[in-house]
Amino acid sequence: MTADAVHETRYRAIAADLAAKIRSGDYAPGEALPPQRELSASYGVTLMTLRQALRQLSDERLIVQRPGKGTFVAPPHLAYQLDSLRSLVDDLRQQGHDVRTAVAGRAVRRAPARIAAELRLRPGETALRLERVREFAGRPAVHQVSWVRRPVADRIRDRDFTAVSLYTALADAGVAVARASEVVRPGLLDAAARHLDEPQGSPVLVSTRITYTLDATPVVSDHATILGSMMEIRTERAATGLSLTWGAATG
Repeated sequence: MTADAVHETRYRAIAADLAAKIRSGDYAPGEALPPQRELSASYGVTLMTLRQALRQLSDERLIVQRPGKGTFVAPPHLAYQLDSLRSLVDDLRQQGHDVRTAVAGRAVRRAPARIAAELRLRPGETALRLERVREFAGRPAVHQVSWVRRPVADRIRDRDFTAVSLYTALADAGVAVARASEVVRPGLLDAAARHLDEPQGSPVLVSTRITYTLDATPVVSDHATILGSMMEIRTERAATGLSLTWGAATG
């Protein structure tokens, strides 16, 4: 057996052993693996060989390597469904995930120009700005800012949004939601980094959604920043039903 073949056999064996320990629960989701030098010593290999094994586990999405922090077992991935009209939390809870919500801000403010245009507000008109952070597997995963037009906002602004989704609050207030238009694109983490405990520049998915009532009035403008390491987009395709449009990314 050549030296290259021996090397490949070693790092693949290490990757297989670590993968088995992760899948059996010896290393729990979100748990840090031992330091690389400790692991390489325990397996009797060089750091280079160990790092190839870790690279394989990363490619298999079993671990997440965070520069300066270490190597962690990846949490089970959330699936962002595109085939239904539900709130993000309702969607994830239906999949069996334990998602917790923290309200980071709630205030009636003058809507920025972009939001005013999306909600068809008059210049200077105010709306409810609701800022939330979604936690999954013990760590923040989604930062979401929702703008709700008035007078609908006045009927829901005092709801406990740590326990109730925005769509549920709208339904309870007698607002019938008919449809939503959504764009999901890749991006890099910006100012939301302070909420998501990740360095700026980390890969994210950015969802922009506008929700309409039965009379085609835009009632909510949503902007969600989702950690790319914790979410995947999933849909079921059929001959009829979901319409998924691919377009060029815009800045």
